[in-house]
Amino acid sequence: MGDLKKYEYIWLDGFQPEPSMRSKIKVTDEDTPPEWSFDGSSTQQAEGDSSDCLLLPVQTYESPMYSDFLVMTQVHSADHKTHPSNTRAAADAVVSDEWWFGFEQEYFFTNKDGSPLGWEEGEPRPQGDYYCGVGADNVSGREVSEAHLDACLAAGINLTGTNAEVALGQWEYQCFGKGIKAADDLWVSRYLLYKVAEEYGVGVNIHPKPKKGDWNGSGMHTNFSNEAMRTAGSEELFSSMCDKLGEVHAEGIAAYGSDNDQRLTGLHETQKITEFSYGVSDRGASIRIPVYTVEHDWNGYLEDRRPASNADPYKIIAHIVGTLTK
Repeated sequence: MGDLKKYEYIWLDGFQPEPSMRSKIKVTDEDTPPEWSFDGSSTQQAEGDSSDCLLLPVQTYESPMYSDFLVMTQVHSADHKTHPSNTRAAADAVVSDEWWFGFEQEYFFTNKDGSPLGWEEGEPRPQGDYYCGVGADNVSGREVSEAHLDACLAAGINLTGTNAEVALGQWEYQCFGKGIKAADDLWVSRYLLYKVAEEYGVGVNIHPKPKKGDWNGSGMHTNFSNEAMRTAGSEELFSSMCDKLGEVHAEGIAAYGSDNDQRLTGLHETQKITEFSYGVSDRGASIRIPVYTVEHDWNGYLEDRRPASNADPYKIIAHIVGTLTK
């Protein structure tokens, strides 16, 4: 036998309205992670009398933690057909590496009772000092955020930055990728976020509005571009893309995460969930056209500000690319 390797398999379960991540470790001397199986009756993906589901590896990462490798997988049924819970397949069918994505993942670190870090003595003073803040009165959880950044970079996931967000205990990181791997990377970066937070004894909340009242919700703004947008753009091209997305706004909202109506209220840098708009440098619009794009002679990218923090990046990619390539 060769050297034994520890492969940490990651998959999405069948829970609704949003899937949870599951994982288990396989020890083997195989040089590449093999196809594996799991009990789908325990993850709402199969019945007990026919419970086998299959894990098909799609991306492998160097593990920065206990195992040797992290293995992102997609789920198939026992008959080797795409499982109904497998949202990756639809995205993979429409996207190519020509499409670039930058996901801005927002979230809250939480205590064991579910309250945000920094809220142990009750609701803190209003928003204002916390965004990109410095100092113990303005920031809570920095050490966890930075440990997560290091873990992702060690795994080869291209996080391009991280920062404290508008509410106390709220954070964001930016994850850049190309094609379907962009969504694989985002899911694995989330997985590492939960694992790193475990080590610090804190939780992670990616609900789009965990604290009611005059507090920002959590989104996952999605920046995207294709070759034409980056190198042969025009105002007409960008406007036509926004118009196309606007025509299927309801379909986009359906794909962009549950409870998003609690976040998309027209306040706190959002457009109302029932309305669609776009504009240059407008963070109150559904789609923001960055000043960068305009200043580079309409060569650049767009930012879809509608996706919620709990959205499935596979569904986001399938909607954006599927809409714009029809």
